[in-house]
Amino acid sequence: MHPPFETAASLSALPRVRHGFFGRQGGVSEGEFASLNASRNVGDDLANVRENLHRAVMALKLGPVPVALAKQVHGADVLVVDEDYDLERRPEADALVTTRPGIALGILTADCVPILLADPDAGVIGAAHAGWRGAVGGVLARTVDAMAALGAAPERIVAAIGPAIAAQSYEVGEDFADTIRRDYPDAAPFIVPGRHKPHFDVPGLVMHQAQTLGLASAERAGGDSYADPERYFSHRYGTHHETRAGRQISLIALG
Repeated sequence: MHPPFETAASLSALPRVRHGFFGRQGGVSEGEFASLNASRNVGDDLANVRENLHRAVMALKLGPVPVALAKQVHGADVLVVDEDYDLERRPEADALVTTRPGIALGILTADCVPILLADPDAGVIGAAHAGWRGAVGGVLARTVDAMAALGAAPERIVAAIGPAIAAQSYEVGEDFADTIRRDYPDAAPFIVPGRHKPHFDVPGLVMHQAQTLGLASAERAGGDSYADPERYFSHRYGTHHETRAGRQISLIALG
């Protein structure tokens, strides 16, 4: 059986586009990384990671297509996955775009926001990783710009935001909140009151950015990664419970 995954109705309706927001279920990893850990950099057995990636890719029902991944560094750089892209090198970046059919773009998360995008008319897809630094740094806008350089039009791009830590689970310090308000005023409305400390609504910020960019649509899919540890990996949950966290994968591909 294929591992379970969540989808966005808007992306599912597009011809030629396959996508999935995978959680932690349906893989072969054990212990702290049980079970569909997709990261080879957290301490899991590499053979398990490879099998988990294979299972996720096969769930898209495109066959055993290769997966393009980057070394995510909480920035805003975007890579174009063309015919010369080295699938093994994984250069530093936090977003990928392509016009290539038969290859999946992958984003790894464990609280950060995964964003999958497609312009079906132009045959351009994108995938972005937005932690709070990437979100305030404009990774989504830069991904849209990179897609436009390949022929996409923002007004045709459909975007979906996957499972991530929700505002109610993302408590931050007063100093952090003050830094956001001072240095990133566009993000300041997404610092919201909490019972004891402020909270940061990163998925809400990303959704607002998608709407501001004039995309065809933007949709939320999936739940709160912190609040549902049986369903998702969460770095913050792992930290609070003194355990390591795996990474779930979000995939998008052109058929």
